[in-house]
Amino acid sequence: MKKLLSLVLVAVMMLTMLAACGTQKENDGAQGDAPKSSLKVGFIFLHDENSTYDKNFMDAAKEACETMNVEYAQKTQIPESTACYDAAVELIESDGCDIIFADSFGHEAFLMQAAEEYPDIQFCHATGTQAHTAGLDNFHNAFASIYQGRYLAGVAAGMKLNEMIAAGEITAEEAKMGYVGAFTFAEVISGYTSFYLGAKSVCPSVTMDVKFTGSWYDEQKEKEAANSLIGGGCVLISQHADSMGAPTACETAGVPNVSYNGSTVAACPNTFIVSSRINWAPYFEYMIKCVADGTAIDTDWTGTLETGSVVLTDVNEAVAAEGTVAKLEEVKAALNDGSLQVFDTANFTVGGETLTSYTADVDTDDAFTPDTEVIEGGVFYESKFRSGPYFDVRIDGITLLDEAY
Repeated sequence: MKKLLSLVLVAVMMLTMLAACGTQKENDGAQGDAPKSSLKVGFIFLHDENSTYDKNFMDAAKEACETMNVEYAQKTQIPESTACYDAAVELIESDGCDIIFADSFGHEAFLMQAAEEYPDIQFCHATGTQAHTAGLDNFHNAFASIYQGRYLAGVAAGMKLNEMIAAGEITAEEAKMGYVGAFTFAEVISGYTSFYLGAKSVCPSVTMDVKFTGSWYDEQKEKEAANSLIGGGCVLISQHADSMGAPTACETAGVPNVSYNGSTVAACPNTFIVSSRINWAPYFEYMIKCVADGTAIDTDWTGTLETGSVVLTDVNEAVAAEGTVAKLEEVKAALNDGSLQVFDTANFTVGGETLTSYTADVDTDDAFTPDTEVIEGGVFYESKFRSGPYFDVRIDGITLLDEAY
């Protein structure tokens, strides 16, 4: 009997402890994060984390989904082909995703195909051009005013050139930059032009040569292009391509470098100055919140410096010119308050003439027909009429060494 009573007492004590534990867990849940949403996001990436471009998206996806407490799935190494459509369908049918996002320009047509077939799923696409004319309620484009970030990076480059001139390392006439670009798309032209204009704003004698690789990610071609530019007299290199090819070429040659989509200081401590990038986390959080709240996602969304979508990495002050950090803050403030416009037509010429009117291809068709006047009050307004870049003007001071792509 005593043994039975002891067992009963032990059982009562255990039940009491379990009840208390359960109550504590309920309290912990009430005090912690909100319950995980039933939403799930599917991401389609052109490459993987070895691409600086894709890694930037992947990091933002992880950050945003953790912040919003939603699950996500991802597909990497998805080419710009029907493989994108197949990946989207698999993310919906097999993974149960409610939102699909793809990160590369060439994914757009295949993502639109999926959007037409799955009207209850929201599809969002980076760098695209067709959402505002497609007439699909569930298909959306997004980009950011990265030309502002590239302009700022160009200012840092121009200050480095001035330092080199003052030190007698080069003459003012030898202040030539090189730029490794992927394709002759408006996105790349807008990027290298804004970078050049930023440098020119502080180093008036600067010129720039551009070489294209015909690929967003080809480490060998990007390295070869950078080495060719250095061999041609370029004393500072930047890029719109996604591998470490150009930065490592600069580190080997001892040539200052402004990279893209993230810091390369760990691999290139002696040459890296700064990098601009789009922070996609604000957009990802925005699209998730819209779906969670049952509100419409903007058909064509543009992030800015103010939304935290356009950012610079920390300046590598071991390489950058003295005073770079302070100068960048000054220029950033002017961009934010609108007193400085990146594509102010007073600051560049085309064939020796100031541009007073320009019709850009905003409503994209197969023939890329110009359709929209984009200069107002002496400013070429990039991002105003569409989030995806449409600045494709060839300005003086920049020489394209090849145009095969």
